[in-house]
Amino acid sequence: PPSPLQPPGLPLAPCRSFSNNKIQVELDESSGIAMMKFKSPPVNSLSLEFLTEFSISLEKLENDRACRGVIITSAVPKIFSSGLDITEMCGKSMEHYAEFWRAVQEMWLRLYGSNMVTVAAVNGSSPAGGCLVALSCDYRIMAENPKFSIGLNEAQLGIVAPFWFKDTFVNTVGHRIAERSLQLGSLHPAPEAHRLGLVDELVPEEKLMEKAAAVMAQWLAIPDHARQLTKTMMRKAVLDRLVAHREEDIKNFITFVSKESIQKSLRMYMEMLKKRK
Repeated sequence: PPSPLQPPGLPLAPCRSFSNNKIQVELDESSGIAMMKFKSPPVNSLSLEFLTEFSISLEKLENDRACRGVIITSAVPKIFSSGLDITEMCGKSMEHYAEFWRAVQEMWLRLYGSNMVTVAAVNGSSPAGGCLVALSCDYRIMAENPKFSIGLNEAQLGIVAPFWFKDTFVNTVGHRIAERSLQLGSLHPAPEAHRLGLVDELVPEEKLMEKAAAVMAQWLAIPDHARQLTKTMMRKAVLDRLVAHREEDIKNFITFVSKESIQKSLRMYMEMLKKRK
């Protein structure tokens, strides 16, 4: 079938792709729209390698004059991204925890602060860090499937979402919904996520890409400079807060994740995941 970004009847536009191990990127130069697909089975977990590739891919697109927008989706069925890779936080060195956490920060700073239009086409479940990726985009479209859920469910694992995860969430759904959802570590099924404003729109799965292309066109119809300055105005305070406290945030993460009680609950969680397989 023709690409959803390619109007029918026109010759195929030059399409540049650069794929890494875990992320596939295709840029349609005539439309200025890139498609970024997570392909790190089984669950697109955000490992150090994945996060590094993600940040590099974003940087490449950001620096490419031809690119104005990016649609982020998953090439793995039923899952958008399962969030941070727990193995990166279990039984590793302090140096490793610092490097990993810096990569998480970097990914968010680049995505939340991007000059491009970012549309998340959430075609599967998206807990924790996966939810953060979607929240960091300009617009979220989710497959209309009650089996797919999304949320910052860190509290359920006995861990705490950092302040900048919380800020991103509050800026999307408002204080009260965020407060309740974060304390309970809720994972919201797609219809509920839509009702709460956590996602902007639900569409049948087969219509997801078509809808993402239509939304992208609507956002790209606005002059870039006006849209970018407005986005910066809306998001700058939250981005600046992490930039100002980056080292402190890394130290807090290391202190927290090194606690024996936290290591224990992470190990238990990993055991539970193994059993579920």
